[in-house]
Amino acid sequence: MSSKRVLPGLPFSLSFSLIYLLLMVIIPLTACLFAASSLTPAQFLKAVWDERARCAYWVTFSCSAAAAVVDTFLGLLLAWVLVRYEFPGKRLMDSLVDLPFAMPTAVAGLVYSALYSQNGWFGRVLLPLGIPTANSWLAIVLVLSFIGLPFVVRAVQPVLEGIDAELEEAAACLGATRWQTFTKVLLPTLYPALVTGFALTFARGIGEYGSVIFVSGNRQFQTEIAPFLIVVRLEEFAYAEATAIASVLLFASFCMLGLINFMERKTMGSGH
Repeated sequence: MSSKRVLPGLPFSLSFSLIYLLLMVIIPLTACLFAASSLTPAQFLKAVWDERARCAYWVTFSCSAAAAVVDTFLGLLLAWVLVRYEFPGKRLMDSLVDLPFAMPTAVAGLVYSALYSQNGWFGRVLLPLGIPTANSWLAIVLVLSFIGLPFVVRAVQPVLEGIDAELEEAAACLGATRWQTFTKVLLPTLYPALVTGFALTFARGIGEYGSVIFVSGNRQFQTEIAPFLIVVRLEEFAYAEATAIASVLLFASFCMLGLINFMERKTMGSGH
């Protein structure tokens, strides 16, 4: 007896998928690379590796990595609370986790800029203590942490829900402490999901623009991010140079995508 399929047959479904990928992904990416290829190797290297570009890469990648590390710990903690405990308002908290997905990133940047500015609620307290909260790397990390937190929570939460409680009970019967149970039993199972969440958050931070420009100050060689530098090059009508810088970020995103796919296959393989 043949199994029923919800979607039509392979030729139609595959054709539709290929056309979608061609129009929405392959052609735009090819156009980006084609525009960058109009530069000579020397011009390309100058565009993507001058001092201003290197500083923008450093700010972008270091702040994205720092935000991913913060979100990895906070996301694990939040997922643990949502899975392991029952408390009033749990469903509301679970819904609020996805708020950064629904909120425009520009709104997040405006809110953080208002809170951490010199006269903001938090800024007026932190600035006298010598903690720069506006137009600084800390402001960029805070915004990127807000934007990327749901990735870690949603990557870890289903894995944590699927862990058999008997594993922890067996470890406790063998004399393991709670910390030993977490590090020796639970953490190895959660590790692929944590790496996936880290990679997703890092990749999201690399391309983030709307929220960061409101809090970074966009100071050259200090707090300027690579996406903002691309916009600057476009405003200068240096389209080839802009696409060259974009190709560097694109390559980094593809590397993160490869890591994510690898960790997902590893997670699926460990589940069998």
